[in-house]
Amino acid sequence: MAASMCDVFSFCVGVAGRARVAVEVRFVSSAKGKGLFATQLIRKGETIFVERPLVAAQFLWNALYRYRACDHCLRALEKAEENAQRLTGKPGQVLPHPELCAVRKDLHQNCPHCQVMYCSAECRLAAAEQYHQVLCPGPSQDDPLHPLNKLQEAWRSVHYPPETASIMLMARMVATVKQAKDKDRWIRLFSQFCNKTANEEEEIVHKLLGDKFKGQLELLRRLFTEALYEEALSQWFTPDGFRSLFALVGTNGQGIGTSSLSQWVHACDALELKPQDREQLDAFIDQLYKDIEAATGEFLNCEGSGLFVLQSCCNHSCVPNAETSFPENNFLLHVTALEDIKPGEEICISYLDCCQRERSRHSRHKILRENYLFVCSCPKCLAEADEPNVTSEEEEEEEEEEGEPEDAELGDEMTDV
Repeated sequence: MAASMCDVFSFCVGVAGRARVAVEVRFVSSAKGKGLFATQLIRKGETIFVERPLVAAQFLWNALYRYRACDHCLRALEKAEENAQRLTGKPGQVLPHPELCAVRKDLHQNCPHCQVMYCSAECRLAAAEQYHQVLCPGPSQDDPLHPLNKLQEAWRSVHYPPETASIMLMARMVATVKQAKDKDRWIRLFSQFCNKTANEEEEIVHKLLGDKFKGQLELLRRLFTEALYEEALSQWFTPDGFRSLFALVGTNGQGIGTSSLSQWVHACDALELKPQDREQLDAFIDQLYKDIEAATGEFLNCEGSGLFVLQSCCNHSCVPNAETSFPENNFLLHVTALEDIKPGEEICISYLDCCQRERSRHSRHKILRENYLFVCSCPKCLAEADEPNVTSEEEEEEEEEEGEPEDAELGDEMTDV
């Protein structure tokens, strides 16, 4: 049951409000499946489209470690100064130019029943209308025996940081269908995401859950069924269907990162200052990030993932002509052209980060094969086809120092906000 592109564009335009119909989805090949193509000239630096996810959810360990985000759109809820104080471990940390912080605490609202927090009344109402009526635990929010809390605890026990997915993304998919008046429309939208063979699905689940994945997957399926069973989605609750759902989220989930501190830094960069004042502010920010790295390491953002219909149609290239970002400090994804894109040209993003894209063809293929189960045939990979299929000594040394960096996230690269 496939959704028409009318369904897809209607959702993207109606909900995100700013999708530009300058693209179309086409079948590429049996190996690549669908692809996203330009229907008119798109200039370098132009926003191709802005898309809201069908569903999104913050990672569970990220939330447990007090990265406070809107429960619906993942907008960071801490003031930039509060964010800096927590990340540096310095309660007295003060930021200059506090007026540049965009967080509006006066707009924050919580669910009156379970107290989860939202950045605005709009997000609270949107969550309630789409899925939260089903998922709201009410006064049992902290009850470890509540079915949803048992499910979340089981997930945290098998999927540790750095996180790449969340069982609650799947829960919100089910809850959305349970609450929907037009259940078939939502099922069609979710069916847009790429499917894998049974063996490929097992590889993805293995990657997410580790060597004991079969037993862990069955435990999660049982708890998921107890908490959320829905007759209209009965196939999702069978062993094969649950594995497929798991693989769908693992393959298509786009990482989302938000940060009030990052937004403050971007606002500081835009200030018109005297050279001496600019130098002092830049030095302050550089030292701030050094302090954060010493205290917190690489975990700077509120992190989660979402399912984006149009973005999921963008195939990978090691020389992408577009990139994803979250400049609005919430779950609205912007796809921006990195170069001029001609009508009829495929729009490609990269599933690898900047450092990974500079590695050898062999190393790039290893990452993509392990995490996305395909072999890249982009222009860069074809041009380097005669290179030896070995990892260079420098890269091997990097792997030893960094702890196997080719374990890329299952989901596209999480872009800095």
